Amino acid sequence: MLIRLLQEADLAAICQIYNQGIGSGNATFETRLRNEADLQSWLEQLDQYPVLVLEQQGRITGFAALSSYRSRDCYRGIAEFSIYLDPRVQGKGYGLPLLQALLHQAQQQGFWKVLSRIFTFNSASRALCKKAGFREVGIYEKHAQLKGQWLDVAIVEYLIPTHQNGAQQ
Repeated sequence: MLIRLLQEADLAAICQIYNQGIGSGNATFETRLRNEADLQSWLEQLDQYPVLVLEQQGRITGFAALSSYRSRDCYRGIAEFSIYLDPRVQGKGYGLPLLQALLHQAQQQGFWKVLSRIFTFNSASRALCKKAGFREVGIYEKHAQLKGQWLDVAIVEYLIPTHQNGAQQ
């Protein structure tokens, strides 16, 4: 198992994994499938928002990404995260080291908080975040609709203590 930064050659595999997550209906409110061009901006923002890939025997089996939380300056030390695994490797213990590596990258980048929103019924993702040290801070009820159904999301956050001194990135 190798965890490393995203490279351009990884985009096709990342698209496939992301599109599987979109199609599953349990990972994101997104409904439009992505192509490599849609994800090209991730390569351009790697110095600020790392994207890590999980590689096993030369095959990409997952990825974890940081992205901007909000555009206001006061939030620039907060990053959102997402993590997606190929369904064939889900539940096999690969998510935790991938998420831990992403949190290490967030610390290196100077972020003081990493957060996400997870469908309340996605118990595997919620358990993964708990194992990685995230805490659930609340539930957004009826946050948005997916396929005509209102869904609630749990808000999770991870505080990076070394960056809690009030200094902004």
